Amino acid sequence: MSDTVDKVLDLAAKHFGVDRSKLAPDADIFEALGIDSFQAVELTSEVELAFDVEIPDYELQPVRTFAELAAVIDKRR
Repeated sequence: MSDTVDKVLDLAAKHFGVDRSKLAPDADIFEALGIDSFQAVELTSEVELAFDVEIPDYELQPVRTFAELAAVIDKRR
């Protein structure tokens, strides 16, 4: 697992109060966290701050898993 994926999982677990051990890189973000699209925007903001990146909406639209989100982050750094 990459450092980026690991950090994304840590951030998501902390922000939404989910047990980190229940999150996997290939898990669907919405299902794993039990969140809606508005909460996903919160997660995006947290991620952008933590990684010092700006991710355009069009790059986030196809993202469903934590690993896909990490790949977008890595592409932006």
